[in-house]
Amino acid sequence: MAVSKDFTIEQGRTFTQLIYWADEDKIVYKPITGATQTAPVRLTVTGHSLTNGWPVAVTNVKGMTELNAEANAVKDKDYTPTTIIDPDTIELNAINAAGFKAYTSGGYIQYFQPVDLTGYTARMTVKDKVGGTELLSLTSANSRVTIDATNKTITLTITAVDTAAITWSKGVYDLEMVSPSNVVTAILTGKVTVTKEVTT
Repeated sequence: MAVSKDFTIEQGRTFTQLIYWADEDKIVYKPITGATQTAPVRLTVTGHSLTNGWPVAVTNVKGMTELNAEANAVKDKDYTPTTIIDPDTIELNAINAAGFKAYTSGGYIQYFQPVDLTGYTARMTVKDKVGGTELLSLTSANSRVTIDATNKTITLTITAVDTAAITWSKGVYDLEMVSPSNVVTAILTGKVTVTKEVTT
């Protein structure tokens, strides 16, 4: 099922959006063996297998319990992007743990398993209304969608020249991923708003 997300494009400026596509039926759990009382917090998670930016939640930590989401009831707001320090260490830049209690033991990070993007293509169409006239097309073929299978990311890009040429102000879109066997999956849908550049 496609996730709802709205975008704003500013005319005359490059539009870039980084997207992570996860299999929300498969949760990966990795044990935590250390956490620092620093800003931002660093976690020791041996063999975490994450890539930069992938969102994780923390549960069941002892001592530094401020890190924990409610165990077995993790919500979207409990997930935070990661910064990869090395194969066994991650940093959660959004969390300042300098004033937290000291870590004593245990805990897990959990995250939704990334979809293997190998061989996928993508297409995003913006229309004036559902079923209406096409206003803008972003695809793998026109280089406005970049798929990075190694880092498990999808990047939407519209150049500053192209955003400056937009003459419409509102639209709706969906982003579809096409597998090597031609299975089409809609992963995002929502509204697109175009605003004028402030400096011109």
